[in-house]
Amino acid sequence: MTADGATYQPLWPFASQDEADRWLRDGAGDEQWHADPQATALRFTRDFLGFFEIDRTTSFTEEADEAWVGVGYPLPNGENTTAATLHLVRFGAAEDAPWEVVGSVDDTLTLSTPPYGHLAGIAIDAGGTVTGVDESLHLQAKQSTQPDALGTYCCLAAGGSASEWSTTLELSDRPQPGAVTLVVWTGGHVAEVEDFAITGLRAD
Repeated sequence: MTADGATYQPLWPFASQDEADRWLRDGAGDEQWHADPQATALRFTRDFLGFFEIDRTTSFTEEADEAWVGVGYPLPNGENTTAATLHLVRFGAAEDAPWEVVGSVDDTLTLSTPPYGHLAGIAIDAGGTVTGVDESLHLQAKQSTQPDALGTYCCLAAGGSASEWSTTLELSDRPQPGAVTLVVWTGGHVAEVEDFAITGLRAD
């Protein structure tokens, strides 16, 4: 899928342009949240990634057919904190095309390897940087077309200031053709998931 001349991997909720067009053609029905980037970001975090403690938006920017949504959770003092900023684009050329999660804007936890759009194999060499103390990194690969994760890794001890991390995620089977979501997260201090980052890979 493309937006503003860039090519993106359709991570969730639609696996193809046909699915997005069908929703637009058939009407919203009980799934009006597809038209709301903030609702789509929260559902991605909860329903697809399974991060149930992340239950609110913390920031929102929309420009033309793109949106950036901060999702997060409350700290013990009641203040909200951001776990990740998700990037969404409209899936299709129509002004009211539904929203699709395509990646994240990373900060204290980054996922720079493999590069966006890279071909995913049976093993994924992953890496990035992390800022924090006594962090424990988890990784998972998922596809919107599959009910279970393709592979899960736990755990890599990390910490410091923009310290590099790297590991290999072994998949139980080769992914089906389509987009693959790779997610890394850390937590355990005040919440199970405190920071996460995602990238979009592809499978042929």
